[in-house]
Amino acid sequence: MTPLLSAAIYIILWWLSFFIMLPMGAQSFHEAGDDVPAGSESGAPRAPGLGRKALFAAGIAAVLWLFVAWAVSVDLFGMRTP
Repeated sequence: MTPLLSAAIYIILWWLSFFIMLPMGAQSFHEAGDDVPAGSESGAPRAPGLGRKALFAAGIAAVLWLFVAWAVSVDLFGMRTP
């Protein structure tokens, strides 16, 4: 696997895991029963925790990338030509 392909696979895995994690633990002002600050939507999350979710997504993407790199190295899916 080339370095550029490795980086592209990691970035794709990071985005997928990040978007999967976005709704986890998010609670809107409406759901919490809090007053909505001026200029905010009532359905917007109170504390989205984007930094923490980005770090968790990086860890998940790293583990998934290791699996993909291993699968490619042992030709798990039989994609190499004979």
